[in-house]
This record gives sequence, C-alpha cells and structure tokens, in this order.
Amino acid sequence: MRIDKDLVAASATPLVLGILAEGDLYGYAILKRVGELSGGSMQWTDGMLYPLLHRLERLGYVNARWGTSDAGRRRKHYAITETGREALAERQQQWTVVADALRQVWHASPTPPAVTEGWA
Repeated sequence: MRIDKDLVAASATPLVLGILAEGDLYGYAILKRVGELSGGSMQWTDGMLYPLLHRLERLGYVNARWGTSDAGRRRKHYAITETGREALAERQQQWTVVADALRQVWHASPTPPAVTEGWA
C-alpha cells in the first residue's frame, strides 16, 4: 500500500518524536523503525528524514550529538528534549481527536459512497 505524501508529512513529526521517546537513535535506525512500525508500508528516505531532524533540532525538540557505533563508525545520535516531549504530548492529543473522528465516520459509513457519473 502506498501512503499519500500529505499523510506522511502530517505524521512525520509525531512519529519521529514518538520513536525518539523510546530512546536515542541515529538516522538509519530511525528509518528502520519507521519501516517496522508501519509493517513496511512507510519507507522513508534520507532526503526526507534529515531535513525533518534538522527542523526538530532548530525547534528545540531534539538534541544531536556525535557518537561511535559498535563497529567504530561515527554517527549522529538524536535524543528528544523536554520541549520535544511536550510537543509530542500535544500532537498525541491532536491525533487522538482526528483518529476518533475518523473512526466515528468510518463506523457510521462502512462502505464508501458510490461515485456518480458527472460528479467529481
């Protein structure tokens, strides 16, 4: 299944903050975790993740520090800040409202309405 880019963009910040709330990670590990959490449906690229991480860092939601992997490679590790945790809590509340509204609509109308010719 392909996830619409608008939905990916809207969910990117709370998803990354939620992943970092589990513990500090470097970029590639974040990409892998997104794939795992989505059952492989969301395959982000470096070109999407790193601008987001830099924006989150500018906003004060994450801190970055250089470290060394077990294999001896230098990697930038990202950690959520207290400000980031507050932003995540706010986003969780917002997404809960959206998800509840969608659930109500979908349960009230289990099948999508038929498309009528001439209506677009």
